[in-house]
Amino acid sequence: MNLTLILIIGGAVILAIALIVFSVVLVQRSDQDALTDRINEFAAREEIATIEDIELSLSFSQRVIVPYMRRISGLVTRLAPNEALERTTKQLEAAGKTMSAAEFYTVVVVSVIFFTAVGLYLAPAGQRLIFLGGGIGFGFILPRTWLTSAMRKRKDDVIKKLPDALDLMMICVDAGLTFDGAMSKVDEKWDDPLSQEFGRVVTEIQLGKTRRQSLKDMSERLDVPDVQSFVASILQADQLGVGISNVLRIQSEQMRVRRRQRAEEKAQQAPIKMLFPMIFLIFPAMFVVLLGPAAVRVYKTFFL
Repeated sequence: MNLTLILIIGGAVILAIALIVFSVVLVQRSDQDALTDRINEFAAREEIATIEDIELSLSFSQRVIVPYMRRISGLVTRLAPNEALERTTKQLEAAGKTMSAAEFYTVVVVSVIFFTAVGLYLAPAGQRLIFLGGGIGFGFILPRTWLTSAMRKRKDDVIKKLPDALDLMMICVDAGLTFDGAMSKVDEKWDDPLSQEFGRVVTEIQLGKTRRQSLKDMSERLDVPDVQSFVASILQADQLGVGISNVLRIQSEQMRVRRRQRAEEKAQQAPIKMLFPMIFLIFPAMFVVLLGPAAVRVYKTFFL
């Protein structure tokens, strides 16, 4: 494989990743801020503007790309099974993404089409089928890998932040605040996935949802065992009339013990994970540096 072909493949991969990231960000931004931006833009105009002027003032992506993405997402919604859409919706909620399952599958379709086209373009004469399968597989796996990585990162952030959040809530409850007020303080204090979920629970309660159902929904969205244990303890304490402060104190201690145990487990796994790179990467280089001159000298002595 010559240098030109390597550069073409590398450029195609970089362009595909940029296209997928652009599609994800574009869909999220269009859902969150499109209506607000349009209202603010209309309100900021001093003279009366027509709808056509406002439409033409939008960017090319908002006028052309977003409508096509929405059409594709509507087609995906009609063709995809409901079970797959529900499962993907839960995964997106666990990853903290606001895009819908149909929009995610739209990104997958765009990725598959792009990598398939690149594979067919770069395929030699007798290997088009292999490159076609590789393009389809890579285009399907890449968005899934991104979603799985986002889910894992968000769960790790929640696990790391939970003990500190429980400590702050315990202090707030001891100071006289209610449990809902303590969750609001956590939301005001920090800006992380856990505090955002607490803020969402408080908002749902203010809108009329029961605290029990809101906490259960948060537990299902996060899908973290520590959060599920915390929610179960809070609901049980609320049902039995136990003091929330004591429950928060016990849960905080347990979460810190679990976090310490996870750190010790990862520390014990480190030597095993280092074994492969040491044997196949580090040791061969050391042997070449240490034994290379001796091997050359032995070869010159006995064979020349």
